[in-house]
Amino acid sequence: MNRNFKTVSWAINATMYEVNIRQYTPEGTFNAFAEHLSRLKQMGVDILWLMPITPISAKVRQGSLGSYYACSSYTDINPEFGTLDDFKNLIQKAHALGLKIIIDWVANHTGWDHHWTIEHPEWMMQDAEGNFTEKNGWHDVIDLNFESTEMRTALMNAMQYWVSDCDIDGFRCDMAHLVPLDFWEQARLHCERIKPLYWLAECEVVAYHQVFDATYAWWWMHETGRYAKQETTLHEIRNVLHAYSQYPEGACKLFFTSNHDENSWNGTEIEKYGAAAKAWSVFCFTWHGMPMVYSGQESPSEKRLLFFDKDLIEWKQPLQLEEFYTVLAHLRKRNKAIHNGESFILPSERDNELMAYFRKKESDLVLVLLNISTQNRLKINVKHEWLQGRFRNIFSELEFSFQNQESFELQAGEYLVYERIAAE
Repeated sequence: MNRNFKTVSWAINATMYEVNIRQYTPEGTFNAFAEHLSRLKQMGVDILWLMPITPISAKVRQGSLGSYYACSSYTDINPEFGTLDDFKNLIQKAHALGLKIIIDWVANHTGWDHHWTIEHPEWMMQDAEGNFTEKNGWHDVIDLNFESTEMRTALMNAMQYWVSDCDIDGFRCDMAHLVPLDFWEQARLHCERIKPLYWLAECEVVAYHQVFDATYAWWWMHETGRYAKQETTLHEIRNVLHAYSQYPEGACKLFFTSNHDENSWNGTEIEKYGAAAKAWSVFCFTWHGMPMVYSGQESPSEKRLLFFDKDLIEWKQPLQLEEFYTVLAHLRKRNKAIHNGESFILPSERDNELMAYFRKKESDLVLVLLNISTQNRLKINVKHEWLQGRFRNIFSELEFSFQNQESFELQAGEYLVYERIAAE
């Protein structure tokens, strides 16, 4: 299988950040969030993914504010967030800083009072009795009928509107695998008549890489969660990474330790991973793929945010992990080995507790050592011809001279990242 599209150059070594507008500020508006753009730029963020910006259905609404993912229109702005001009101003301010913005696109279903339910009921999925329905047990939405050519065209035109009128830079496509692949191919061709875009799919179906630049690393994240509960081994996680390595050339996986679903329904990254939460974040930033940070992780986030109601992120100043993510994001920007290098997993006597690997591209070289277990004082002896020369610990900025062999000791949850310093 070959990929049919080329990824935009600005996404190649990018860091993504998911924005939950509702919970980000007391105001919960585009204008209030815009005050954070410079901070996020300095943190090394390149792509902002905004959760759905469309209005939310009132009918069969869950909670007091409802789900972002149950829209009543594909071409209007959620009035809770501000106006269309506010959104356009946010895009312009982001672009002025060199940031890109992609929007969440929910193509599989709408809310119960979407205007299409009245104007074009044949565009909606119906059961044998002619009642609106859906297939996944989400009672606040109705599935779209992708057998309708007219509905497909209207949906593509709605996507194109956000590109042509608001100058967005791409789409994060919700539950992409529930939507026929041929629709996504048509939609990408349709929208990219205007400009090249970045396409992220919430799915893990390899075939969808024919259209999408990146897909979720759900499998990896679920296995790491099971590992934290001692339900699996690092051997199984390495098998997942091997499977990902067999994807088509140019395919990319999105790695994260939290997102809006995980935080609200399964717990914060600290709940899930304990002391290993930061070590797994280091992995997300240093393995093949693209890393993503969810709103508030830089604080760090220690509470589950309500999904259907106002529930402000707890911003604790100073933001304890902002520098942590800044260091990792800037490593990606300057080091070719991270975003385009080969990987070499190092053997260890503690290979069910330690993840150790090199990333290498030409003269760029990074050594990553992660103790993702609950055990202290774990030693690893690294013996490899690549471990030669001067290296800098990217977090402490201390420099070391290695001579092909070195022993390291890591405490529970500890992470070490060494970047080779180019000879002058």
